[in-house]
Amino acid sequence: MTGPASPSDLLDLSGRVVIVTGAGGGVGTGIAGRLVAAGATVVAHTRASPTDHLVDFDGSRVASVRTDLTSPDGPAFLVESTLDRFGRLDGLVNNAATQSVVPFDEVTDEVWSETIDVNVTVVHRLTRLAAGAMRAGEVGGSIVHIASIEAHHPTDVHGHYATSKAALIMHARAAALAYGGDGIRVNTISPGLIARPGLEEDWPDGVERWRRAAPLTRLGTPEDVGDACVFLSSDLSRWITGTDLIVDGGVLARPTW
Repeated sequence: MTGPASPSDLLDLSGRVVIVTGAGGGVGTGIAGRLVAAGATVVAHTRASPTDHLVDFDGSRVASVRTDLTSPDGPAFLVESTLDRFGRLDGLVNNAATQSVVPFDEVTDEVWSETIDVNVTVVHRLTRLAAGAMRAGEVGGSIVHIASIEAHHPTDVHGHYATSKAALIMHARAAALAYGGDGIRVNTISPGLIARPGLEEDWPDGVERWRRAAPLTRLGTPEDVGDACVFLSSDLSRWITGTDLIVDGGVLARPTW
């Protein structure tokens, strides 16, 4: 009799095909790289960003697809391109997003609509299409939305963004109910402040305040988010769906009163 699979086996994503949207940016690149390191084949979506750096992970297991996901045919093109090339879809990470800095009472209808369209409506369309492909393949799968700790605690200049990210958390719970019977799990990850080149120069006081607030005393990295995606895409999380994994160095544990 064989024993239960080891944790390392359960983290192995070899043979699985995962779409990562917004893979040209820092967080998206970190997610794609960690999924490839775990054995997955990644379909890296970008809207217009260069993708040459992605082949540094493993050119044989990274395919790039450029499309505007807000166009009527964009989400379907991404999913169909994946199926045409690889014949299967096992995972989706909804990472592409837009964020603008606007005081809440100055958010115009145009800014509001763009934020909801990119951050929520596109995610819904891709989730529905990906779930359909996973159902057809009868293999189940994992869908992960990248939300934000601002879904739990908004700021005064990101209220519209925070609203969109809070919607993702509820969307994942609703989708988990809808697709669980097909073996499709849907979860969210809520990252905190993630380091990027130039951030400390652009926002030195904010970075310092973050470090003081975080029990783990540092900013996050794209790889921190990527490792959470690997976990939720793997069989180690086989009984986890409809939940939000907060990846913030402990900032939300800090009392606010």
